[in-house]
Amino acid sequence: MSGNSILLDSNIVLYLLNGEKTLIPILEGKSLYISFITELEVLGYHGITEKEMKFVQDFIRECTIIDISPAIKASAIKLRREYQLKLPDSIIAATSTFINAPLLTADSDFKKLEKEIDLVFYE
Repeated sequence: MSGNSILLDSNIVLYLLNGEKTLIPILEGKSLYISFITELEVLGYHGITEKEMKFVQDFIRECTIIDISPAIKASAIKLRREYQLKLPDSIIAATSTFINAPLLTADSDFKKLEKEIDLVFYE
């Protein structure tokens, strides 16, 4: 991956879809990646209307989705065991490492991984 790549956590995608404009400068000119976990979480978000679903699907099509691989599995297991992460978070963090791109998140649970992954924390 190049320095123009960024992996979006599920909360960031939801913020964007809800119109959070302060994220736009962070993402401009970047190739956007999401884990398959983020795809599942966002598309499975409760209470989403059909209109919102189409908007979400259009946004996801603009991103590159990273599926699980043996390397991501191994890294996710290591991170989950070492840092007591939730399984989805460990897979997303492992994906960030696998594609060598920073993870953009607002989830403070990821802060304990600052020495393990390139983290961009959004407040």
